[in-house]
Amino acid sequence: MIIESEFKAPAWMKNQHLQTILPRLFMGTKNLPISWQEFATEDEDFVELAWMPEIEHCKGLVVLFHGLEGSVDSHYASDFMHFLHKNRWRSVMMHFRGCGRKANRTERSYHSGDTADAKNVLAHIRSLYPNIPIMGLGFSLGANMLLKLLGEEPKQTWLNKATAISPPFKLGECSESIGQGFSKIYQSHLVRSMKQRFLVKSQQHDYASSLGLTKEKLQSLSTFYEFDDAITAPLHGFEGADDYYNRCSAIGYLSNIETETLILHAKDDPFMHPDITPTESELSTSVTLELSEKGGHVGFVQGNIFAMDKWLHKRVLQFFEQ
Repeated sequence: MIIESEFKAPAWMKNQHLQTILPRLFMGTKNLPISWQEFATEDEDFVELAWMPEIEHCKGLVVLFHGLEGSVDSHYASDFMHFLHKNRWRSVMMHFRGCGRKANRTERSYHSGDTADAKNVLAHIRSLYPNIPIMGLGFSLGANMLLKLLGEEPKQTWLNKATAISPPFKLGECSESIGQGFSKIYQSHLVRSMKQRFLVKSQQHDYASSLGLTKEKLQSLSTFYEFDDAITAPLHGFEGADDYYNRCSAIGYLSNIETETLILHAKDDPFMHPDITPTESELSTSVTLELSEKGGHVGFVQGNIFAMDKWLHKRVLQFFEQ
């Protein structure tokens, strides 16, 4: 089902880039009382879980999945975890490999369709808390991963509900869109972070031998497509960027989802192109796609610059509690 969102951008925040950038500057909660856990993976590696404290009279647990190059320190993550805690929902963030406090041990990294670690983490969390509501919440890359996971496991019992915020439904089209106009700034920032992560990891792994990736070649990569074709795809068993995009885009999994799922997406998302929006026929009856004309990428800001209203937080909480 596709419905029109009740979100209305204020006059001063109708621009898609303001919606995307200003929350990063003026939102976020520092010094969260996080407890860290290293969760062992099946290949002798690990992912890091960041837990908020136990809550008296807790309503349930929310498992969060961050976006590309994100972490618990990302403004949207820390802000959501603080908000959930105030509303008596405990939360935990699963960091994709290498995105927490430490570099992961193995040569591999993470990608938009990497669901195996999340499935193991969710199964573990459900075993710890068999009798409470557990919700999934994904942002951007993490939203794509979460939707793919739910489509791969339609009968899953780990999550009661799920919300995906600003997912890149079609990875190939999104990699093209973010390389155009002002959006190139986002691409440049993220690719620079990805390259720096691999420079650090190259001190422990011989990527020149396994990927033919010299430091000079790494430094020459400037787009998502180039990075994914040279690193992400071969490192994780794909034939190239196009194969990776085709096999990992959430669009191909939406019709299989049986978990009650809410997708929040803005038509003006600068990371994407309007044509990536799914049609009714591509959604299962368990999925609601809530579209707004404005909102940017993981934005959806109302209020003013001195008191930004957390419409996104309230909408997600409303869905979880209804």
